[in-house]
Amino acid sequence: MDIYLLTELAINGVFVGLMYALVAAGLVLIYKTSGVANLAQGALAMMGGYAIWALGAFLGLPIWVALPLALVLMYLVGILIERLALRRMVGQPVIMAIMLTIGIEILLRGLLPGIFGASVKRLDLGISNAPLFVGDLLLNRAILIGGSVSLVLILAAMAFFNSRLGVMMRAVADDQMASWSIGIRVERAIAMAWGLSAALATASGALWGVTQGVDWSLSLLLIKALAIAILGGLDSLPGVAIAGILVGLAESLATGILDPLVGGGTRDVVASVIILATLLLRPHGLLGRDHIERV
Repeated sequence: MDIYLLTELAINGVFVGLMYALVAAGLVLIYKTSGVANLAQGALAMMGGYAIWALGAFLGLPIWVALPLALVLMYLVGILIERLALRRMVGQPVIMAIMLTIGIEILLRGLLPGIFGASVKRLDLGISNAPLFVGDLLLNRAILIGGSVSLVLILAAMAFFNSRLGVMMRAVADDQMASWSIGIRVERAIAMAWGLSAALATASGALWGVTQGVDWSLSLLLIKALAIAILGGLDSLPGVAIAGILVGLAESLATGILDPLVGGGTRDVVASVIILATLLLRPHGLLGRDHIERV
């Protein structure tokens, strides 16, 4: 295969992986705070994309107003989901909370296209879809910008978890009873994690809305996000960034190299293989903590 084609696949794959990693970062935010894997994260990305589009289409708001307003609204939606649904699961087995998030995912995946229509909605964030030529390399301009923005947001999330408030949220994940005893508002910390996770999902929905439009298929980002979160470590934001790059590279190179040999479809297999291999070989991921309990 031509070296230029391989280089193009690798570069585009890295930035696509970072866009996937932004969705995975929302998973990690919630898991680091509450110990629950939010399997509705893909649907929240889809919902965020629909929210931005609807604010522009129905209210006539310019995109520079619709985007921050959608971020605020989805932050509140995340808090509302935690308050009305997840908080009722306190004291129940963790699997019950996970099943509830799956129910939310399925509900939103069917409800939102039913309300707004099944056609693809295009978002215009001022990012051109025109290809970018760097020497002899042909790169996707929208993906390069989207991946760069995603990396900045992931780094911002890392900085947040090293702040005073972030340390408090990490303490809640380690021991909720001990956090209560030193005056940390556990419910508020968990609700904030859900709100921030929904806001990150909205940012991801906006970036993917530019590259592929907004429709029900945005919810399928959950599979990529799960592969990245599991590979990087469900409690590690740096791991998510590294795993996003690795998954994006693997997916892009598999598509370019293996698709011509097997007739296509390898893109959809990569994430599943990574999930299976990680769980079998390194269940806590690349940078996740290996939890050991004395029995």
